[in-house]
Amino acid sequence: MATLTVLMLVGFLFWIGGGSGLEQEAPYRIHTLFSVECQNYFDWQTVGLMHSFKKAEQPGPITRLLSCTDEEKRKYRGMHLAPTLEVPSMSRHPKTGDWYPAINKPAGIVHWLKHSKDADNVDWVVILDADMIIRGPIIPWELGAEKGRPVAAYYGYLVGCDNILAKLHTKHPELCDKKKCVKDRTHWGTNITGDIYKGGWISEMYGYSFGAAEVGLRHKISEDLMIYPGYIPRKGIEPILMHYGLPFSVRNWSFSKLDHHEDDIVYDCGRLFPEPPYPREVRLIESDFNKKRALFLNLECINTLNEGLLLQHAANGCSKPKWSRYLSFLKSKTFADLTRPKFLSPGSIETKEVANQGGNQDQAVDEPEKSHPKIHTLFSTECTPYFDWQTVGLVHSFHLSGQPGNITRLLSCTDEDLKQYAGHDLAPTHYVPSMSRHPLTGDWYPAINKPAAVLHWLNHADIDAEFIVILDADMILRGPITPWEFKASRGHPVSTPYDYLIGCDNELAKLHTRHPDACDKVGGVIIMHIDDLRKFAMLWLHKSEEVRADKAHYATNITGDIYASGWISEMYGYSFGAAELKLRHIINSEILIYPGYVPEPGVKYRVFHYGLEFKVGNWSFDKANWRDTDVVNKCWAKFPDPPDPLTLDRSNEDILRRDLLSIECGKTLNDALELHHKKRNCPDPHSLSTSKRDTGKEDSSSRKFGRFDGRNAVRSNPVPTKNSEETSPPVLKDRLFGSLRFWVVALWAISGLGFLAVMLKVFSGRKSKGSKSKSYRSRRR
Repeated sequence: MATLTVLMLVGFLFWIGGGSGLEQEAPYRIHTLFSVECQNYFDWQTVGLMHSFKKAEQPGPITRLLSCTDEEKRKYRGMHLAPTLEVPSMSRHPKTGDWYPAINKPAGIVHWLKHSKDADNVDWVVILDADMIIRGPIIPWELGAEKGRPVAAYYGYLVGCDNILAKLHTKHPELCDKKKCVKDRTHWGTNITGDIYKGGWISEMYGYSFGAAEVGLRHKISEDLMIYPGYIPRKGIEPILMHYGLPFSVRNWSFSKLDHHEDDIVYDCGRLFPEPPYPREVRLIESDFNKKRALFLNLECINTLNEGLLLQHAANGCSKPKWSRYLSFLKSKTFADLTRPKFLSPGSIETKEVANQGGNQDQAVDEPEKSHPKIHTLFSTECTPYFDWQTVGLVHSFHLSGQPGNITRLLSCTDEDLKQYAGHDLAPTHYVPSMSRHPLTGDWYPAINKPAAVLHWLNHADIDAEFIVILDADMILRGPITPWEFKASRGHPVSTPYDYLIGCDNELAKLHTRHPDACDKVGGVIIMHIDDLRKFAMLWLHKSEEVRADKAHYATNITGDIYASGWISEMYGYSFGAAELKLRHIINSEILIYPGYVPEPGVKYRVFHYGLEFKVGNWSFDKANWRDTDVVNKCWAKFPDPPDPLTLDRSNEDILRRDLLSIECGKTLNDALELHHKKRNCPDPHSLSTSKRDTGKEDSSSRKFGRFDGRNAVRSNPVPTKNSEETSPPVLKDRLFGSLRFWVVALWAISGLGFLAVMLKVFSGRKSKGSKSKSYRSRRR
């Protein structure tokens, strides 16, 4: 059960004292812990967490585990911010010299257990991260926690629990201590750890999972206990923890904790984080109920941080700030009502009971029936800038959509392409030999990489999912695509209509399948049972090759291909291969929409497929125009911004809904690129210069998420094209430098002319004065 070990970390509950199990009440004692370092970055997070701790009415005491060096402690000014236990810093490992601040978390907890009297007087421990906001009391027994069965939040990206990493670090106790987990650099690859930076940064998380496995702790996993602001909560679920580890936004406003890495906002009287929109504005711009809930969570997170800062400033002795509309809102009854403690209702938070790898498998474990099968999402790409920006957009939307399970990019590249490729870390990746140039026929047909890659993945990957969702790279997920909602089953995959595949109705189907009556005109989004996919994948590939070779039937009136080039052979390969097995599709027209098409009223489409050009007024987007433009490796490059939704004409409801969807698609792509550039530590686009010294300091003081050693960052390899120059802020910066030089020269010239004018005036005045004196002397004589 390796995958079950994966789902641990941040926000977990441990039993320490005696007692038996559930249905527990006070006086069972709860203690909350969180770990920080002596930095401004952690001070404002401490203020936010401490304020939410009190606001949420979390029972029991809280302790900050403060890891500092002696030098840091002498300069530190935030000792008063929370009840604190000082912990020796392990950021620089005393034996290996390795710089890894995240290890302070387990080291701090061990120190607390050994040296704090509180550890002897507690039954339950709640362990949080500093960058969290508590929305309601975290009561262990209400979440199903028991002795020997802690509860944890869901961290699905810890893929190393499914592969060689777990086999290396959980079979033998001597291999599974914290130091060895950090030192195992051989297995830092993204495909092994799930760490997109391959920097070993999440070693501490694996240390937790593997350590728990060694002692046989069986976790109960809650997917609903915690949410990242920016994510959409599940219907009917009220998360009681927010983890703002990722950037989030509301319209044009956004917040990223990484932008405030050196921010001394706790000690700067009257200064708060940028003011977000008001709830009333959100109600106007978003009609979808669940998306509106997500935006309200974003507002609640930042407003709770700002409210905590206001109170901390007052405690620091700051003078009362001047009145403003925003301050008035933070003190209003409206805000107080929005942020009242959220209490769990019975059954509102589901926990799944699992057995950790390495535990005692002889013990009987009463595992509840699985409510839903596991899902895995796939998409196919190549080693080109064109697919890289599509990957960034799709993976970003995957995380926002609430899609269950994991996602894998099937990356088809030649060996030569791979040597020069810079986008390895853009997504969890399965590498596939390129079939763009067919090894036997020499035919150039990159589309065949899709079925070839799926077949390769099936034959080489460890797969535990029951259903596979297959997407195209040029898609944006808007919501989850699940087999239980759309009724997929074994023998009956789900897909979306591709009505232009007219070959299913004519001689093409009769030539290429024994069952032309079973040919479904489908494609785009596919939900298929893994057993069907294993039988079908080889047929998909062979039928694609067969149709591609049938050049006699490329005609538009036979295939529907307007170019009559055989380009959609892979699509027919899918339909004909499925017909061979008599897989009859459930065709659903409410899953996918092309931006630019008028949506059906009331339909909540789950996928944008931006395969065609779409427009809103004078603004337009066509993916084909960005085929050779590297907007991923060039800092702050993006696509032209779509119009503001508030500027749209609202006289025609159909056109308005169409344009709002088009704007959403364009904005999601740009949001994804902005987040990607922030993760790459691109310099502030508004600054004219960046200090290498400051950058190095920021890198070295980072923790948990964000700054990484430059050797492991994505390298920039920009492709100078017209499009990239026109849309990239760095180019604007170059122009700014050029205009600055112009004005410096102009000012120098004006100053010189002014000086000459003044000197000329002085000399002419002196000459005139001399003439007057001479005339006067002559008259006297």
